[in-house]
Amino acid sequence: MLFDPASSSGGAGITSPLKKRGLLRKAQTEGNRIGLLPTEGWRKRNFQFLNEVLIPSLLAPRLPGQNFGLLPVASRDEIAVTWLGHAGFFAQVGGVNIAIDPNWALWHGPVKRVRHPSVWASDLPPIDLVLITHAHYDHLHLPSLRKLAAAQPIIVPEGVGRVVKNCGFGHIVELKTWQSATFRDLRITLTPARHWGARNIHDTHRQFGGYLIKSPDRCLFHCGDSAMFDGFQEIGKRASIDLALMPIGAYDAPSGRQVHMNPEEALEAFQMMGAQSMIPMHHDTFPLGGEPLHEPAERLIKAAFELGLEHRVRLLREGESAIY
Repeated sequence: MLFDPASSSGGAGITSPLKKRGLLRKAQTEGNRIGLLPTEGWRKRNFQFLNEVLIPSLLAPRLPGQNFGLLPVASRDEIAVTWLGHAGFFAQVGGVNIAIDPNWALWHGPVKRVRHPSVWASDLPPIDLVLITHAHYDHLHLPSLRKLAAAQPIIVPEGVGRVVKNCGFGHIVELKTWQSATFRDLRITLTPARHWGARNIHDTHRQFGGYLIKSPDRCLFHCGDSAMFDGFQEIGKRASIDLALMPIGAYDAPSGRQVHMNPEEALEAFQMMGAQSMIPMHHDTFPLGGEPLHEPAERLIKAAFELGLEHRVRLLREGESAIY
């Protein structure tokens, strides 16, 4: 049975009403929520992004997907993950099949997916549970969710339930930061992040975060989107993380806002949490930042070797799986 407990061990969230309707007037960060006001030089950065990243990606042919064979089947004391591209994963934890932020979109507005998906929704076994980290379109893609929905439960941050209510899920659970829900032998906890969760410019009530997914034997952490912040220390105190899925791309935001981690920061957060292993995500799928698409993975591998972490960091190709 899956439930949303009436009380939690942490705060009740970070939303607060705006005194003015125009969200762009709000420059400061509220709690861990990052405001939308761009920093100085945003016009130049947007022009560079358009000419150096977006237009070249539109003109380049979309790469084919890759075939890595059958998906693994993990035992109850193992974690298996398959990278679906961007922040999307198929995970097996405690014998439960989980989809996290699945996204099979070929376009997000003018932003083009650089390769065809290697694992489609139809390639996955029946999904028992779906997790969504926040309402941004590249993490909550409604057509992708409808491909998976079969009356199973879905867990979302507080304020996101209305977005997915017509997708075909049987039970929608909204969590506040540090609240937990249970499904079979799993406990799923919404963790804090430094980001923002509005799907449209004025719906500032929507929360955001990552997930600790604990079975009796293992713990998987999906970070969602986050900039670097000291909250990773608290996450590490609350769980013994076997595998952390950490975002490493889109750090050179055209707006100049610090909304994502770069590879070096992702490794620092990984160490702050004391996690055993790390797999990167949020790179090499959609060109969302001003950095070259290949740069995040290259910087990650270089930094991992310099820190002596190369044996604990594994770079998956889209559609590739790993068992821990």
